[in-house]
Amino acid sequence: MMDIKNFTSAIAQIAEEKGIKPEKVLETIEMAIAAAYKKDYGKKGQIIKAKLNPETGGVNFWQVKKVVEESMLYTEEELEELNDQNPAADMEEGEDGKKVRFNPEKHIMVADAKKINSKIKVGEDLELPLETKADYGRIAAQTAKQVILQRIREAEKESVFSEFKSKEGELISGIVQRIEGRNVFMDIGKTLGMLPKEEQVPGEFYRPGQRLKVFVLKVEETPRGAVIFLSRAYPKIISKLFELEVPEILADQVQIKSIAREAGSRSKIAVASTQEGIDPIGAMVGQRGTRVMAVINELGGEKIDIIEYSDESERYLANALSPAKVVGVKIMPKNKAIVIVPEDQLSLAIGKDGQNVRLAAKLTGWKIDVKAEGHEDDVAEGTEEAAVEEVKEESADKEKEEETKEKKSKKKKETED
Repeated sequence: MMDIKNFTSAIAQIAEEKGIKPEKVLETIEMAIAAAYKKDYGKKGQIIKAKLNPETGGVNFWQVKKVVEESMLYTEEELEELNDQNPAADMEEGEDGKKVRFNPEKHIMVADAKKINSKIKVGEDLELPLETKADYGRIAAQTAKQVILQRIREAEKESVFSEFKSKEGELISGIVQRIEGRNVFMDIGKTLGMLPKEEQVPGEFYRPGQRLKVFVLKVEETPRGAVIFLSRAYPKIISKLFELEVPEILADQVQIKSIAREAGSRSKIAVASTQEGIDPIGAMVGQRGTRVMAVINELGGEKIDIIEYSDESERYLANALSPAKVVGVKIMPKNKAIVIVPEDQLSLAIGKDGQNVRLAAKLTGWKIDVKAEGHEDDVAEGTEEAAVEEVKEESADKEKEEETKEKKSKKKKETED
């Protein structure tokens, strides 16, 4: 006699541990019982269905047959022709729209089916009650065990896939479990997520046991289960981190309009207020910079420039080049703009290796050409690259000048000695 209390408790425990619904566990057990019944008492080709009552422990069995008509079956001539062409072909299981070979264990003619159920239609399944059996052999029990394990594994995979598929584009916390080659595998709860090399932050080192926040980039279903791709370099991770720190974003009082990022080095973020009286930059920075520092620390010290978004292109472009001061902005055709800065601000506006102007261009979607005040026509059209080269040349000249001075000083010292 089945101990119902222990049985239902076991179902609940399995469901909780594997993260699947109790109904799915019960369905799996019914499939296993049906497989065991077929092994000991069924015939080849039969489709057996079992229904378990968890309150009483009773099990009912049915044989399932598909209702067919003459037009759905192969004729003797067609069967002979198909056997000649492909003797190994299985014609009992027809695909959609294809004929089948009649099998009395799987199929029943519509006329015979109507004698049992007058409302049955062609293509529907007819369920015929079977005698209930309680004793099963060792092989049948082993078959049932295999069915349960396999089905629970499949249900677990489905559960993991659907859970993390719904988290695509979200921020989650994970613990570094192991590092294989260039990939980092992280424990993210019910499964492992993969942080590939291209989604890692340059210069960031990972060690087992380290807890990090990661962005769920995409979830793919494979025969081996769900593969969760994570990212630390994706720009949207910044907006998600700010959402955790800035309540005004969740309240829709402050909006993040655009993000430009060079992971591990520097980012620019454009914000706007939707409510009068709220300073968007102040809200993002927080009291004494606590909010922005929390994000910077999570990103390993990456610099973040927060600028105010504006619908006026000139103002937006000027803000984007922060921290450099901008004297004027000239809007040119084909989404190009010339930004004029004081001569002593040129290097700051362009940034190291052109990073500042490059991020400003990504942030705004404009092609930006930075020029020093009074030298508006000195640089050819187009171009932040030309301005960068100019700054590099100036820097090289200064280095050469300092090198020459150093050599002269050294020579003088040697002469004196």
